[in-house]
Amino acid sequence: MRAWSFMALALVNVSWLLLGAVARAELPAQCAVAENFTDPDFALPNTTAAIGKKKLTILVLGAGSSTLQGAVQKAYPARLQVALQASLPGVEVAVHSDAKQGRDAGQAVANLVQDLGAYRPALVVWQTGTIEAMRGLDPDNFSATLDKGIDTAKAAGADVVLVNAQYSPHTESIIALGVYADHMRWAALRHDVPLFDRYGIMKLWAELGTFDFRTPTNKLDMAEHVHDCLGRLLAELIVRSATSGGAPPGVR
Repeated sequence: MRAWSFMALALVNVSWLLLGAVARAELPAQCAVAENFTDPDFALPNTTAAIGKKKLTILVLGAGSSTLQGAVQKAYPARLQVALQASLPGVEVAVHSDAKQGRDAGQAVANLVQDLGAYRPALVVWQTGTIEAMRGLDPDNFSATLDKGIDTAKAAGADVVLVNAQYSPHTESIIALGVYADHMRWAALRHDVPLFDRYGIMKLWAELGTFDFRTPTNKLDMAEHVHDCLGRLLAELIVRSATSGGAPPGVR
């Protein structure tokens, strides 16, 4: 416990230094209604160190919902990079995306070692759970795969942020996302990593009428705005987690 106290104090000191380098970007109103979802739960020590060294490399590991067909620069990984560059002046930010349609967690982990070696990220943003729910794959196997992926990333010196499924009023009643979302939440707690609750954010937007997910007109235009907000909010979570210090494991 004493060792953790020294580590926590050191991290807080680094965090205070980093705060001077953070220029918190103003969120558009439609994004800001979900700002409470960016409260930091856990520290991101490797990300904190990378920001301190003025070079932050991030790997986004995902499936189809991490992309926008024909509009890669408007998908949330690209918007995340833009938002982080605005919030971290003087820091070189590079966001690399490895997202493939129809890829489940096991397939993503199979390619993770290669990605970690190629990009050497300080942070892995892992979007998963959708394909498992669509195919009804074994939830316990999904949980074990989450453990394996998080452990692999951490062993390579990378922090992890988990990103859960999208919300859609059209599929909510026919795809059992809940059990996979629960497994992701428990994995985040087990490994002391943040969970970016994309599902909760989008459901809130639907309930407030911020975005109309039911009407098919202007669907691509709306998707671009949604991805922009998700990128901005994810950047908020990352910056706040990296500069807050969080709480050391076992001190919650």
